Amino acid sequence: MIALVAFRVAAYVRSHRVFQALLPLLVLISILHAGRAPRGAEAAALTDSAVLVIPLLAWATRGLLDTEPDEQRAISATGVGGRPREVAAGLLAALVTCAAFAALTLGSGLALGLSATPSREVVAAAVVVHALAVLAGVALGALTSRPLMPSPAYSIMALVAGFLTMLLVGASPVYWLTVPVTAWMKAAGAGRLVSELPGLAAVSLVWCLAGLTVYWCLRRSRP
Repeated sequence: MIALVAFRVAAYVRSHRVFQALLPLLVLISILHAGRAPRGAEAAALTDSAVLVIPLLAWATRGLLDTEPDEQRAISATGVGGRPREVAAGLLAALVTCAAFAALTLGSGLALGLSATPSREVVAAAVVVHALAVLAGVALGALTSRPLMPSPAYSIMALVAGFLTMLLVGASPVYWLTVPVTAWMKAAGAGRLVSELPGLAAVSLVWCLAGLTVYWCLRRSRP
């Protein structure tokens, strides 16, 4: 599986699909950090970057999982000992790739986007929300990838609709019905991210794991 994960990441890079996510990510970073966030707004600035990078992480996941032809996926499943391992290798490759993108986003925010050095608690909270953003992006991208949604048009619309749903439902009183990304931003803007993060992280983690589980179950029954 480790070899297959490395193979898929290498194939994603060599196919140049990596630039479909990397270039928009660099544009996003440039816009977000064109001006440094004022003192006291460190948590809000870092949380905003975590939320806004989710669709790009989903796009990266979708591109990585779409790189391999159907026949190659069948060969990979045979080589690693079955469909479950092949599916797990794809998700791990997506997690590794998206973690690198999220680390670039967070590192840029800490280095370029703040006027003051944030506290350790704020940095730790930012790391958590970026990790949750990785899981949310991988789950959304996997559920809209070609093995499940062969039509590129429907796939892209589903990806955008999924992210918009997170934003809209997350802003409502029933934010717990989805990954509450808007609630992350509200808590950060009000200075309550550190105190409210355990509850928000629990809800987010449940929905991310649910999405990954659905993908896992659907892929096990499909080529």
